[in-house]
Amino acid sequence: MDAKGIVVQPGDGAVLNMGPGRSAALKLLGGATGGSIMLFEETVPAGTMSTFHLHHDSDEVAYVLSGEVTFKIGDEVTVGGPGTCAFMPRGVPHAWKNSGAETGRVLFLYTPAGAGALLEEQQRMDRASASMDEREAAELRQRHGWKLVGPSPL
Repeated sequence: MDAKGIVVQPGDGAVLNMGPGRSAALKLLGGATGGSIMLFEETVPAGTMSTFHLHHDSDEVAYVLSGEVTFKIGDEVTVGGPGTCAFMPRGVPHAWKNSGAETGRVLFLYTPAGAGALLEEQQRMDRASASMDEREAAELRQRHGWKLVGPSPL
């Protein structure tokens, strides 16, 4: 692949609807970056939380644009507002929660892009994992290097 730059304008990019008020605007897709990174901006209503999970082959970065987010990375729990940046290394269990009273926005990046392909596939199928049965969701996670460790500890 010949390297080329990418510019995604505000409002551009595919959107994954994940539930009432929750969505992910997919900005940089793995295929477009040669597998280097995948980046998306997630809108997270108050109380929204991830599962406790890890990625086998991708590191994850989260940058809080607005709101308050609590992160659990390994055994450490940290709360941060806008400008907070969290690094979740591959193989380390982690979870996050919008612990504020307002809807927040968080920029997520996977490098390499493999773990982000899970969201890309959900967007193409127009199905968030919440609408899948456990077998389907488990196969999706396995295909993209995710491992569910348990429910959110937050």
